[in-house]
Amino acid sequence: MPDSAAPSGTRPRPLADVRIVAVEQYGAGPFGTVHLADLGADVIKIEDPRTNGDVGRTIPPFQEGEHSLFFETFNRNKRSISLDIASSSGREVFEDLVRASDVVASNLRGDVPKKIRITYDDLKHLNPAIVCASLSGFGMTGPRSNEPGYDYVLQALCGWMSLTGEPDGPPTKSGLSLVDFSGGYVLTGSILAGLHAARRDGIGMDCDLSLYDVAMSMLTYPGTWVLTRDHETPRISRSAHPSIVPFQNLPAKDGWIQVSCPKEKFWERFCEAVGRPSLLQDPRFADFDARRNNRAVLEPLLDEALSHRTVDEWVEILGDAGVPVAPILSLRQAVADPHCAARELIAETEHPVFGTVRQFVTPLRVGGVPKGHRRAPLRNEHADDILGELLGYNTEKIRALSDSGAFG
Repeated sequence: MPDSAAPSGTRPRPLADVRIVAVEQYGAGPFGTVHLADLGADVIKIEDPRTNGDVGRTIPPFQEGEHSLFFETFNRNKRSISLDIASSSGREVFEDLVRASDVVASNLRGDVPKKIRITYDDLKHLNPAIVCASLSGFGMTGPRSNEPGYDYVLQALCGWMSLTGEPDGPPTKSGLSLVDFSGGYVLTGSILAGLHAARRDGIGMDCDLSLYDVAMSMLTYPGTWVLTRDHETPRISRSAHPSIVPFQNLPAKDGWIQVSCPKEKFWERFCEAVGRPSLLQDPRFADFDARRNNRAVLEPLLDEALSHRTVDEWVEILGDAGVPVAPILSLRQAVADPHCAARELIAETEHPVFGTVRQFVTPLRVGGVPKGHRRAPLRNEHADDILGELLGYNTEKIRALSDSGAFG
């Protein structure tokens, strides 16, 4: 295993005995496997020399040649090899990697894994315990399986945009690529479950995952409402919860705060803290259902109550009263919050172009916080280690493979 598996003199990382061959690119798939790499898995990134490797290497704005901060975000602690698995010699190397690995992870269009022969049925003769995890836009079955699927496409198709934004505004995407990133977490969890079963039974399997399935399943209770009661959840102003009031953004004297009262005790504390205990006696606001039905009446009263103090003042007053509250921060403010540092969420790596790169690491905590992260690999950076040390190829074999086009 590479030196990322365990800092010297410490207990090995939780996944130090796991090797993953990653036929991946861009965001969702690499985001899934980077959590496993942070936890010590040896993630070998296969980069197609015909396309100059992962397209994420050239995503602006912070990009120079094949170096980009986008790519750094999703590929730390991994190894890279350029390999044309469509060529016979490249396929030979790929199959040797499958023999030496636990997982083949990919994020390709749903019909592609079968076309390029990376499903369990294609690989089980090489390694009966191999786990073949495919994260595609629409899955390997169904009428859309041959369609490309990207985060924004799925947010539109699965109803997310219809739920997001102001009532009189256009349909709106979320501020982050949450379908991609949630899909990455689903890939992570499926790989871990597949590994457990394969090591228990000695038999691997396919994990057929899709961003469509992820986005649809994340409709959760609005999905249940429309399926069971044909209720179409409307957009509500101020990023408000559809059922609970107040559970939304509210204006203070100099900005906005977010207040959440998902329990009656929080509503009671809120009314006392803002100097409006009379609201507790008003039958229009007596419970969740009453406040929801009278949202239009209640909001102006809350606005007036909060208008005389600043964001900082209300955060302190409501926080001291035990009401869930937060200022609405910019990205710069959010990353500077002391709690972020206390949770050790940011790692630093050194890069030949960008210098010190600071980025967020996996929130998965298994024992202690992983230390000693490596920057994302240069394209083909680890070819010698993978071909020589891992697969045991000698110089002559590597030269012959190169001459036959295995590496592009």
